[in-house]
Amino acid sequence: MRAAQCVAEIDGDAATALLREALDDDAVRRLAALALGARGVAEAAPPLIEMIVDGESDADAADALRALAADPALADGIASALVDRLADGTPAARQRLTQALADIPGRTARRAIETLEQDDDRAVALTAAYVRGRFGPSME
Repeated sequence: MRAAQCVAEIDGDAATALLREALDDDAVRRLAALALGARGVAEAAPPLIEMIVDGESDADAADALRALAADPALADGIASALVDRLADGTPAARQRLTQALADIPGRTARRAIETLEQDDDRAVALTAAYVRGRFGPSME
């Protein structure tokens, strides 16, 4: 774990390559995903989404996804992956996914937020309504 933390603090292609390998190691996967997400490496998205669903460093994971989604080529795929996890999520997981969707630009995220306003869980629905009211058209 400490070695992965040290590698995460190093810039460069060699460190990024080591972090990519670390995505396959359960012990350091989350740390590697956070570091790779901050570097714009798309491979980090699935473990980051898993962190959000599990509630493990979910705010940091959502921040890393937001950074990845700044690339228009990745934004829709990230939003779709978040939406895919809504169906099997607990209310708490859907709440975290809703909050993560708030930071993702594009139509897929906006439509998901609009749909989540009708969620059976009141907290999820209220969060979605707040997000849509706060960000409205700027979510595009």
